[in-house]
Amino acid sequence: MFETPTKRKAEHAEPILSEPSAMPDAPSWFQEQQRSAWTTFETLPAPVRKDQPWRFASVNLLDLSPYRKPHSLGQPERDQILDRSKPIESASMRLVFADNQLLEPVAVPIELQKRGVIIKPLDQAIREHPDLVRQHFMAQPAILGSAKYAALHRAMVSSGTLVFVPRGVALDRPIEIFHWLVQENSAVFPHLLLITDELAKVKVIEHFRSSDDDQPGFACGVNDLVAGPGAKVTYVCTQNWGNKVRALQMNATTVDHDAAALSLNVNLGGRYSRFESLSRLIGEGGRSDLLAIAIADRDQEFDARTLQDHASPHTNSDLLYKNALADRSRSIFGGLIRVEPHAHFTDAYQKVRNLLLSDEAEADSMPGLEILADNVKCSHGATSGQIDEDEMFYLLSRGIPPNVARRLLVTGFLDEVLRRLNDSAIVEHLRKLIEEKFAAEKARTRAAA
Repeated sequence: MFETPTKRKAEHAEPILSEPSAMPDAPSWFQEQQRSAWTTFETLPAPVRKDQPWRFASVNLLDLSPYRKPHSLGQPERDQILDRSKPIESASMRLVFADNQLLEPVAVPIELQKRGVIIKPLDQAIREHPDLVRQHFMAQPAILGSAKYAALHRAMVSSGTLVFVPRGVALDRPIEIFHWLVQENSAVFPHLLLITDELAKVKVIEHFRSSDDDQPGFACGVNDLVAGPGAKVTYVCTQNWGNKVRALQMNATTVDHDAAALSLNVNLGGRYSRFESLSRLIGEGGRSDLLAIAIADRDQEFDARTLQDHASPHTNSDLLYKNALADRSRSIFGGLIRVEPHAHFTDAYQKVRNLLLSDEAEADSMPGLEILADNVKCSHGATSGQIDEDEMFYLLSRGIPPNVARRLLVTGFLDEVLRRLNDSAIVEHLRKLIEEKFAAEKARTRAAA
């Protein structure tokens, strides 16, 4: 059988569990951080299912031994990935990474440069803006269960993006970042360091993709989102890795006084995908909205762990997660609202809703509260159910085919989350991705029949 160059490279690549080399040309302080992180990774035990932060999770899927450090991509592969990285019409610019490699020079529009906006690859930012990186790079500890993998990320990261928006600058058009897995069994470590100064405004969309949906790989990403005083940050993630990819994503958001941060995560791909979201409200008047959609089929597993940490009074947070689960798929949610001492007049909500589309689908939800202050308003809840029979009968009675009626009801169920995002171009793009997911599921069903 003919063997593609990509597979031939992957077979001879160095395992990620071998000791990493420091980021090329990185300053000594960052290289020392990487060496220290590798020691931490080796020291910390692998998670087991009886650990509370990993309860219900299929930890056996996180065997890292098959995965390799990717080789450099050839120009044909680079050109193909660039052609497939289509930005939405309203985007101001894009960055494209594949197998930890930046595929084209970063072209920051002149008008953004004049306003002091910094958008640079992480390796360049470490050298040119060390103070920003040292202050904010992985400044929040990984306390939701994945400390071992956060250490692995710190030790192995070699690419990513720094976005800095200075005081009073509002960017109405989103910045788009693409991350691709290309070579078989490649391991990637995407990173976003997004920092907004006082009264700044920015939107960033990250896309996670595989060039081949049936090719295995591993992704371990980290996002540092910093909303300065009075700033407004919108972050959207579209996770659509290939069917055999194992992925972990750790997000840490810090919200200062009178600032607002909204994150929306759309999870569609991967065999196992774990998403951790830590949101810390450190200034009065801060607000955090945590939104997520997951559409799972076959034996996919989506594992979400969250913490809404209110460290100052008069802060607000609202979490809304919705999952649609078909076949033998599973979702896991473990979330906590914590109100720190003296964080009076906190207003916090947490709602998880699971739509079970088969008798074999499973949803495990563990919402919780930890309130250490007075005069607060907090609530949480989780529900699981099936498609409403009356609604289904209504659509069928009007001649709508069963598969179409089912899709309409599921998209209507998910649409409540999308409507929270006040950007029609981005919402239209997300709805298209959801439709593509349903179309792929329909095609597989027909093939099986």
